[in-house]
Amino acid sequence: MSDLIQKAQLVKGTTTALGTSTTKEKNQALLILASELRKQTEFIVQENQRDIDNGRHNGLSESLIDRLVLNAQRIEEMADALVQLTELTDPIGKVMEEWERPNGLLIKKVRVPIGVVGMIYEARPNVTIDAASLCLKTGNAVLLRGSSSAICSNTALVKVIHDALKQSSLPDGAVQLIEDTSRQTASDMFQLNDYLDVLIPRGGKNLIDTVVANSSVPVLETGAGNCHLFIDESAEVQMAIEVAVNAKTQRPSVCNAVETILVDRIWAAQHLSKLISALQEKNVEIRGDTFTQKYGEDIHPVTEEDLYEEFNDYIVAIKTVESVQEAIDHINQYGTTHSESIVSDNEQHVVDFMNQVDAAAVYHNASTRFTDGFEFGFGAEIGISTQKLHARGPMGLEALTSNKYLLYGNGQIK
Repeated sequence: MSDLIQKAQLVKGTTTALGTSTTKEKNQALLILASELRKQTEFIVQENQRDIDNGRHNGLSESLIDRLVLNAQRIEEMADALVQLTELTDPIGKVMEEWERPNGLLIKKVRVPIGVVGMIYEARPNVTIDAASLCLKTGNAVLLRGSSSAICSNTALVKVIHDALKQSSLPDGAVQLIEDTSRQTASDMFQLNDYLDVLIPRGGKNLIDTVVANSSVPVLETGAGNCHLFIDESAEVQMAIEVAVNAKTQRPSVCNAVETILVDRIWAAQHLSKLISALQEKNVEIRGDTFTQKYGEDIHPVTEEDLYEEFNDYIVAIKTVESVQEAIDHINQYGTTHSESIVSDNEQHVVDFMNQVDAAAVYHNASTRFTDGFEFGFGAEIGISTQKLHARGPMGLEALTSNKYLLYGNGQIK
């Protein structure tokens, strides 16, 4: 029997005990895990350094290396997030609706765990903790499959999780890591309908497209982030520049970073040179249209492929437009329905943009970097959904629940 099947059977075997655990028991386990992360920080950093060394040896870009890094600060942030997660309302058992039928039957619709979540993800080892903690809080078991680039980090983190669960009343088999990172094992995981209730891919477009195209397990799709910022003709100059620089450079390797900046030509004629200078001061490579190239030096011509690209790096496309409608149409053609933003003081333009742009999160006068479960007040997140069924946007606790109907009678027959 393969390791994949053994671990799939193990996590499925924990679902009854895990799904009936009390909120107090689940919160206690998360607090123990937070404590273990802090206690074992040195061990985690040491194992993470092996991944970083291997990544640099294999030619990973610095932006991808940034995704891999687990330092003391990031581990402390992970531990803090676990504590905050215990303070959030447990959705399991919540009565969503309740009504009585004419025949006296009382019907309650309540939230329940999904069951077993399969998580397949790239690069970021913090997803190991995010996924495990959210699943545990919602009474779900989870089967994890990370990438080869983060295998040492993921293995270390799952060891810490198991150390914590063994000190709790939750079954320690509820979180399992598939250590075989081969493509064949990933493909086999796509077909585990007997064990997995849902499969969540979290990573780049190629990974997500592969899972969606090949999985027979239902997929809760997280999307790639070709995000846009539109600077309207009425945009306040300093705000527009600060939002653009933050959205592109605060952490360019993540899915909510801006990849294309659309600029109204009236605004551009007066202020685009300042925006270009601000971006270049942050070492951003700019790929611009013909109009943009007039307002700065060292600007590469933008291509059609660039406009579809999720760079995940210090690269941005800049395109000028004649109107808010042209910006909206561009975003709806090239975007990935993730996060889009407008900087504007024109109320009608803002209304049009917010209503017509098709995205999970649409911003006014703010950076797209806030599309995040923590920033939304959800605690950690399992991913950011760009689909429209079941969940959309940052997926916190409620996104990891299903529902069932409980019917109470006193002898009714039909």
